[in-house]
Amino acid sequence: MIRQILQWRTLLALVAISIVTGTIFYSRYLAHKIAGEEKQRVEQWIEAGKFIIKAGPDTDIGLATLILAENKTIPIIVTDEKDSVIEHVNLDSSRAAGNPSYVQGKLSTYRSANNVIIWSDPQNPQVKNKYYYGNSRLLDEVRYYPIIQLVIVALFILITLISLRSSYRSVQNQVWAGMAKETAHQLGTPVSSLEGWVEMLREKPENEKIAHELEKDVNRLRLVSDRFGKIGSTPHLEETDLVQQIRAMVDYMKKRATGKIIFNVLTHDHQVITARISPPLFDWVIENLLKNALDAMEGKGSITLDIIEDKKTVHIDITDSGKGISKQNVARVFKPGFTTKKRGWGLGLSLSRRIIETYHKGEIFVKHSELGKGTTFRVVLQK
Repeated sequence: MIRQILQWRTLLALVAISIVTGTIFYSRYLAHKIAGEEKQRVEQWIEAGKFIIKAGPDTDIGLATLILAENKTIPIIVTDEKDSVIEHVNLDSSRAAGNPSYVQGKLSTYRSANNVIIWSDPQNPQVKNKYYYGNSRLLDEVRYYPIIQLVIVALFILITLISLRSSYRSVQNQVWAGMAKETAHQLGTPVSSLEGWVEMLREKPENEKIAHELEKDVNRLRLVSDRFGKIGSTPHLEETDLVQQIRAMVDYMKKRATGKIIFNVLTHDHQVITARISPPLFDWVIENLLKNALDAMEGKGSITLDIIEDKKTVHIDITDSGKGISKQNVARVFKPGFTTKKRGWGLGLSLSRRIIETYHKGEIFVKHSELGKGTTFRVVLQK
């Protein structure tokens, strides 16, 4: 799937480059052609004006008048040799009337856009008029068309990539759910068998201690199976006391940690703090975060779980005094497969994010981390 997405991205990039390149070259060709035609029309307009000035009483000026009248698109400003404006055509009449600065601004623009055309009176060579002209609206549209098309193509590619990414995530989610349910199914049979063996052991009083310890491990396996079975399904959220839930998980992890690890649970004098959660899945998140904290401390240090309640949310900060996370790895810790440990698949934090964000509509992120001093993960739950 990833390979297909990369192939599609490459193909889309090539298609986009081809479209934009072809459009730019063709638009430049059209713009150059139109600019040449407009220069000829300006020259014809100037010649028509000179012809009318020189024409005698019996001269037919109909064609020259028609040429002057037909120019309704190309703006022209006529000045004397000192660039004082004599007349102008096809400017915004409402802005040009009584507004010399507007005309001067256009004059400056036309002076830099096109070459000036100078006309000298043959009978009086000292009299020179300068003709500055700008681009018609059509020429501007042709020149700006590639930019508009580039934006459209970029939007098209962006929408397509978002669709591909959504499709990839959908397939990824299906794979996650399928693997989880298959794992739960595979665990179900041996767990049921082990439960039967525990009952058989209990038939003899001398095996009660062994049966009791074995039952704990079997129940643990049953819990793991139940967790995997809930992945991909809509979990049942219920109002739960987070203080009790977190303390129970801390007690469980204490038994599996060294005596040099100090656990603290802060509730800010609240005996009960509730939120809507799926207890088995929520326990999985806390367990993953505590396991990561224990791995980061390498046998000694402290772990503090700070439960903070406000009107709409509950924040749970898990802080350890371990080795911390480097800045380049902070953004990667929740990606599937990322791990700094020699063993493990790097799925714990990825699953935790999925459980909190997808199933509980909450947030989980690295609030703070400093190398050599520790890390704080924050879980945000809606009340």
